[in-house]
Amino acid sequence: MNILFDCISQYYPVSIGAWEALSKVLTKVEISKNSFLIQEGTVCNNLYFLEKGCLRGYYILDGKEITYWFGFENNFVTSFYSFISRKPGVENIQILEDSTLWGIRSDALNQLFDSHRDLERLVRIINEQYYIRLEERLMAMQFKTARERYEQLVENSPHILKRISLGQIASYLGISQETLSRIRTQV
Repeated sequence: MNILFDCISQYYPVSIGAWEALSKVLTKVEISKNSFLIQEGTVCNNLYFLEKGCLRGYYILDGKEITYWFGFENNFVTSFYSFISRKPGVENIQILEDSTLWGIRSDALNQLFDSHRDLERLVRIINEQYYIRLEERLMAMQFKTARERYEQLVENSPHILKRISLGQIASYLGISQETLSRIRTQV
């Protein structure tokens, strides 16, 4: 749990009282490779901190899996749409490596907000960071070529190439696996 506290401190410093209250309601979740953290059609009740492992978020469109994000160590992960709206989600979150997460239920988090404003601010900052990444991804998909998206991925997250299958990387980049192979030989 020390990793979580260190990560939280980088986002926003929370009081010792808030940290103690948060520690009491966190649940450690250990989940094995190829399992699902969340499946489409269900309401996501938890916000998670990924301590160890990796996962991906994807939709199914016309029977095809469309990967749109990856989560790695020290990331906060959830089906943000479902978690915030309290409606069934349209995404799947699949565990790609044996993983350790810390989860907090939506109702417990909201109760903490009432007594610890610093936790409310922390979660707002986490949501803002998620939104920024989402907008950066949208801009890349709209305004960059496939090669530029691949080069940006390699520059910003080179570890992905060692941990994620090429098919999932191609899906994330919005290209076929054949196109990804051609780009990789050119770069």
